[in-house]
Amino acid sequence: MNQPRSTLPSVLQRFFCEYMIQQRHASDNTVASYRDTLRLLLSFLESRLSRRPSSLRMQDLSAEHIAGFLDYCEQERNNSPRTRNTRLAAIRSFLRFALRCEPESMAQLQAALAIPLKRCVKPILGYLSVAEMEAILDASDTGRWSGHRDQLLLTTMYNTGARVSEIITARVRDLGEHGPRRLALHGKGRKERVVPLMKKTARRLREWVRDNDLKPQSPLFPNARGTAMTRSAVEKRLAMATKIAATTCPSLSDKRITPHTLRHTTAMHLLQSGVDLAVIALWLGHEDLGTTHIYMTSDIEMKERALNALHETKAKRRRFRPTDKLLRFLDEL
Repeated sequence: MNQPRSTLPSVLQRFFCEYMIQQRHASDNTVASYRDTLRLLLSFLESRLSRRPSSLRMQDLSAEHIAGFLDYCEQERNNSPRTRNTRLAAIRSFLRFALRCEPESMAQLQAALAIPLKRCVKPILGYLSVAEMEAILDASDTGRWSGHRDQLLLTTMYNTGARVSEIITARVRDLGEHGPRRLALHGKGRKERVVPLMKKTARRLREWVRDNDLKPQSPLFPNARGTAMTRSAVEKRLAMATKIAATTCPSLSDKRITPHTLRHTTAMHLLQSGVDLAVIALWLGHEDLGTTHIYMTSDIEMKERALNALHETKAKRRRFRPTDKLLRFLDEL
């Protein structure tokens, strides 16, 4: 007796409850990212097929419809190719799970899985000079509680190279748990690492905890209500500090600075100080050393030092004679 075919709603529920949460034990952030992508896809299919999401079928997940959804993300939602690829990665994960539940739909699902990632331009890595970093750290009004917190927050981010998600989830108990001058960070995919703190940073953090009577379970950098800061709040405070710092450090005016810029800055300053790439990878929580290699390729000062080490060539110079006009035209194509 043939088993009834699975419906799209039932496969979707199994994907999250059985596969993502129970089997993979995916982090909350990963589950939320996949959820948002599939929710957008279902809404897109609802508008295109005029059927409620709960009435959609596995056959509706065709390569044509998914390609149309990706075009919609880029053209109407103004998503970058990088974001488009992130959406496609989440959809691919679901389709691979669906293959286990719906082997009868193998040809259709494999056609959808064959949709390629879009190549995108990798931007030049942005980071700050020592003077620019110091200007931003000095910009906060430490005479106010929020300004004191902001300066200590940005200082800790620079010291540790923490992602914004790691710094807003840091708790008081993470400070000094593995040593008096160490901070435990909880990274992506439930990966944890312990980062050493500068002596002054560690002392100021202990004073901050003591003066504000923060409990072990309290956020290390709370907002005015005592709860954890949001990602957007950190971005806003950094933008305010950068705007003030630009009045004394004009080079900051033309730069787009995000919390991740501070992470890049930490890595570049470590590299320029002679710290080995493998150590920087451990510092930042990179599993693949190749991820950390981008800092070496982005260091223009290191490239200039390498250039200075080269010997000038002594080739004979010959007088330049322009080629025939027609050949020159072809050369310039």
